Amino acid sequence: MLCPELYLRSVFDLPIDHLKELGIRGLIFDLDNTLLNWNAYEVTPEAKELFIRLQDAGFLSCLVSNNKRDRVEAVARVLDLPAISKARKPRRRAFRQALATLGTTKKETAVIGDQLFTDVLGGNRLGLYTILVMPLSKTEFFGTRMVRSLERFVLGRLIQRGFLEEPDMEGP
Repeated sequence: MLCPELYLRSVFDLPIDHLKELGIRGLIFDLDNTLLNWNAYEVTPEAKELFIRLQDAGFLSCLVSNNKRDRVEAVARVLDLPAISKARKPRRRAFRQALATLGTTKKETAVIGDQLFTDVLGGNRLGLYTILVMPLSKTEFFGTRMVRSLERFVLGRLIQRGFLEEPDMEGP
């Protein structure tokens, strides 16, 4: 339940062609420390470019965040994406809502996020393709910081036992 299908250095390293080969059409994105630094309102040019590339490749995207409505919707407006705030991940409800919004099936949808116990667990509970990315920043919600050491332990075990490959730390 805690093992993602892919582990990447960054959301900006998404293997678009590979996802298309798998039949993935819908992408559910976490917001904080996945696309933007925690609690940031300003959308980076890199994030804007990512969604242009994804749309050009035929993907449908949706934001699903545990953060508050005003912030999530502000970012969603800039990116011109549907969004679900106060998602209470890893509960399945918000993921089901995102599937309905995207009009995709479980088999056609991937979840991309930086946390094992919210994004990956929530996506896996529903049978979605899950992609874990390294957090963009060390600054984050206090509760998240508390869980990171357990997360590092679990990730270490998954890698050590061959269930997961470490992300390629070299890149552009």
